[in-house]
Amino acid sequence: MVKIAKSQALQTVITTFEVNPGSCQDLLEALTEAYESFISKQPGFIAAGLHVNDAQTRIANYSQWQRREDFQAMLRSTEMRERNRRFGALSKSFEPVMYEVAADFG
Repeated sequence: MVKIAKSQALQTVITTFEVNPGSCQDLLEALTEAYESFISKQPGFIAAGLHVNDAQTRIANYSQWQRREDFQAMLRSTEMRERNRRFGALSKSFEPVMYEVAADFG
């Protein structure tokens, strides 16, 4: 089980996707397939989760990586660039942002 902890020297990436309710499931399936077949197999990948709001207008993706460079290398790969074009076609917008844990609770 992955634990969110300030003491861990990990990189956290939170990506939010704005979608239409009609394309939410399609994007969720594309993201799931990307994690199962490609992203989770990349060096430095630790864990990820996908979250959908009740209205199916937003998908939030939380992922953790050993190092910033691991995430960046995955993003720059030819396969991921192609997948990101598909994600862009299925969403109004999406933005990955890298974070460090500032505080943890629980």
